[in-house]
Formats: sequence, structure tokens, C-alpha cells
Amino acid sequence: MSDAKYPVLKLKKNEDRRIRNGHLWVYSNEIDTTATPLKDYEPGQMCLLTDSADKALGYAYINPGTLIAARLIKRGTDGEPSRSYLKKKFRSALALREQLYAEPCYRLIFGEADGLPGLVVDRFYDILVVQLTTAGMEAMKQDVLEMLDAVFEPVTILLRNDASSRKAEGLDLYVETVKGNVAELARLSENGVLFDALITQGQKTGWFYDQAMNRQRFMQYAKGKRVLDVFSYIGGWGVSAAVAGATDVYCVDASEKALDAVHHNAGLNNVADIVATIQGDAFEVLKNLRAENEKFDLIVVDPPAFIKKKKDYKAGSQAYKRINQMAMQLLNPDGILVSCSCSHHMPRADLVRMANEAARHVDRSMQIIEWGGQGPDHPINPVMPETEYLKAVFSRIQRI
Repeated sequence: MSDAKYPVLKLKKNEDRRIRNGHLWVYSNEIDTTATPLKDYEPGQMCLLTDSADKALGYAYINPGTLIAARLIKRGTDGEPSRSYLKKKFRSALALREQLYAEPCYRLIFGEADGLPGLVVDRFYDILVVQLTTAGMEAMKQDVLEMLDAVFEPVTILLRNDASSRKAEGLDLYVETVKGNVAELARLSENGVLFDALITQGQKTGWFYDQAMNRQRFMQYAKGKRVLDVFSYIGGWGVSAAVAGATDVYCVDASEKALDAVHHNAGLNNVADIVATIQGDAFEVLKNLRAENEKFDLIVVDPPAFIKKKKDYKAGSQAYKRINQMAMQLLNPDGILVSCSCSHHMPRADLVRMANEAARHVDRSMQIIEWGGQGPDHPINPVMPETEYLKAVFSRIQRI
């Protein structure tokens, strides 16, 4: 990174309060565009962020064409956001994970919550899967990759820069191997269960580490039970339940490739005879299962985000309600339902309300027995609610 002086980006009066309180984002309407016109900056450019009195707050990178116009990457002015600074942040992130995980399989860098906005890194032993989601982090790409290599010495680094969110930043979508040779699958261990994740073509980075602790709790309920895993992807919940002693498990997903991976992962753990798959739209599959009078003791509903933006709230909340209602109708008396949402715009209280409305609609009652959230490898910035997104509600569903 250049040692040249950075251009100044100045905030309006009183618009520094959120930043001083720990937030990392600067919105375009908070910038003093008279003193520092946004048109003067290039996407991804590093700048010195100041308050209205010209007091430096830290270094941020800017994208003048987006609502979140700047993201703070280093507070204060005691040194620039250099390669050595990145190395320090990476080592700090690693120290947290090494305290908590016996195996090097976890989310290694979680963007803003680790003080590195726009950067996500998932670790599969000696494979790193990296996502750069902002123009600023894309501009730092070479430094980021070199410091990841220096700190973690991985055999393989894969860039999964194919997330649709990059389009809003004006970035191209691509997948690139930057070190080593990448196979389609990457091995991981979670709660004593082995999985091969689809790192080159699967969802996100290939795996959802955020649900690891919730799946661990799920396993406690599985022994001797008939289990249904809805929106199963590659079998994180279902295969874990089979390993934990479920009598039989059904995994439901729309993707044939994902369900092929379910069978593969079941075989890895010697539970292939317990795990079956059903391909199709989840709503249609649940409808058909009810028509066939199928019943289950333990069901997990872990859908993709039904509410990606605030404007999606009404339709998305009804989708959550409907899918949970359909799941409840497939439960045996006193069966356990795990209702999940990864939508930031669906607060836990709203998820519970929707699930409870679904229960009342079909003459059931909910008895909440556990709460779940994202694991500690997905830490939360307390002043950035966007970093807290995952909810899991464990309920016993009783007949009235």
C-alpha cells in the first residue's frame, strides 16, 4: 500500500457520533460534500476520515456511488492501514478461533465484526475460501492475499468473488484460484461429523459455519427420532442427526447437486442407510408429505433469507409463517421444531410471533425450549445490528 498521503473525507457536523461509538459505516448523506465532493473519489480509494472540525477519526475506504459511501478500516492515525496492520488483524482473529475450536474449521474473518469490512474468510483445514465484497477490499486484494498466506500458510486459497452483492459495488463476479490446486470439495469437521463442502460451486463459500452450535444442540434431540431437514443444502443438519442416532432422516432441497452431496456426506460418516433425500420446492414437498400422512419427531426449517431487504418484509414474513405451519403439521405430538432465519430484517421476536401465529392457526401451541444464534466465529459488533443476523428457535409443538 502506498505511503502517500491520503485524501480527506469530511463528515457533516454531529455525523461522527456513530463512528465514535464503534460503528464502521459512513452513509453518503453524512458526508460534507461541499468540502469533500464525492465525485472527487474513485471506488475503493483509501482516505482519511475527519469530523466537521477536521479532527481525524481514522482511515476508511470509499465508494462514492453507493449508499454506504465509506467504511472505516482503522481508527486513529497512529500508522496507516498497511500490510503489517492486516497481519495484526488476522492474528487477532486467529487467536479468538484457536481458543474455541479444536479443529481449524471455522469462519476465520467475519467482515465488520473482525474490524475488516468487506472481507470474509472461511477455513477448511489448510484451504482458505475468501470473499471480497466491497470495492475497497477489492482494491486491497493483493495485500490481503499475501498477508493471509504469510499468517496462515495455507495450501490453497480460493477467491469466491461471485456474490451478487458485489454488483452494487460496481464489481465483476468471478471465481479464482490464487494458490494451490482447488478440488470441488473441501473436507471439514464439525461437532465430530465429517463433511465435504462444495467450495467452488456451492452456496456462499460452500458451507454455513454459523449454524455449527445450533447443529450441536440439534444432535442432542436426534437419538431414536425420525428427522426431517428442510432446505438441507448438503446435509449439515440431517447428516449430523443421523450420526447422533436418528432412526431415519429425510433431507429436502431443490438442488440435485446439493442432494448428491448429502448422500456423499452420509457415506463419509457411515450413515448412508439412514439418510434419504427428496428433491423439490420445499413448500411442495411438505404439502406432498402431509398428503402421504408422513410424520416426524424432529424437524428443522433452515431457509435462505426470505427477507433480503426491508421492502421484502411483508412477503418474507408470510413465507416464514407458512413454511413453519407446514412443518408443524408434519410433527408427531410433542415433536420438536427448529425454526431458523438468517434474515437480518427478521428480528427474533418477529420470527417467534410468526411461528406462534402458525401454531395457533393449526391448533398447536409452541413451547420454546432453547434459543440459538450464530457461533463465536461470527462475532457481533454491538453497535452494528447488521452483524447479528442468525436466529434459531427450538420449540416443542403441542396439540391443544
